[in-house]
Amino acid sequence: MWDDGRKLTIAGRDFNSRLLIGTGKFSSPESMRDALAASGTEIVTVSLRRADLSGKHDPFASILEFIDPNKYLVMVNTSGALDAEEAVRLARLVRAAGLPNWIKLEVHPDPRYLLPDPIETLKAAETLVGEGFTVLPYINADPVLAKRLQEAGTATVMPLGSPIGSNRGLDTLHQIRIIIEQATVPIIVDAGLGVPSHAAQAMEVGADAVLVNTSIAVSQDPRRMAEAFKMAVMAGRTAFELGVAESSDVADPTSPLTAFLDGEQ
Repeated sequence: MWDDGRKLTIAGRDFNSRLLIGTGKFSSPESMRDALAASGTEIVTVSLRRADLSGKHDPFASILEFIDPNKYLVMVNTSGALDAEEAVRLARLVRAAGLPNWIKLEVHPDPRYLLPDPIETLKAAETLVGEGFTVLPYINADPVLAKRLQEAGTATVMPLGSPIGSNRGLDTLHQIRIIIEQATVPIIVDAGLGVPSHAAQAMEVGADAVLVNTSIAVSQDPRRMAEAFKMAVMAGRTAFELGVAESSDVADPTSPLTAFLDGEQ
């Protein structure tokens, strides 16, 4: 299992925060900006469709105007790509625009469930790694695919907890455990984390980081919800590092049940 100590290390770069934040669904760019600051995140994902690459710096056209590149690593995702060819094309546009060549690789042709296409994701990953991109692929929680992607040279693997925006938590917990056990790169649980306890649970089982978007963006107070996720990730990581107590089907008393009575006899 991957173990990088206190810091999160991806592709040789160290990060203090293990919480990644997505930037969709916020009610305003200002709300997003405040939530990012409260979360302590250092990696922010942005959809290429919401980024103005024209160079005109129109604050109404691009959320990039509200993300300080000196504070955050901006990682563009290929959301909306229907196949490997389109994902690669989007990644090349990102590079041509002068943005970081860190790519969150997403290929999900089904608009209803947004489940990632494993075959096209692997094809795109192999091409992008070969072209020098730092690739963080979003996948279903498939241990075999996770190994293939790591062998292809991806910087991380990002298995989903449940479908994007579903807020159902870790439906795929058992598969994620296997992926973590076999990992040679950091594992980032992405999608479906609806409440801070979901993030804590992912960290407790050994995930290196989590990515959260919807549950923060649509909350009544995104800034405070971002703080809650920040604390949950820290608590879950600490529990993992210290060792989580094993569960049992029977009770195990913390004190001898007969000690008081025996002393009175």
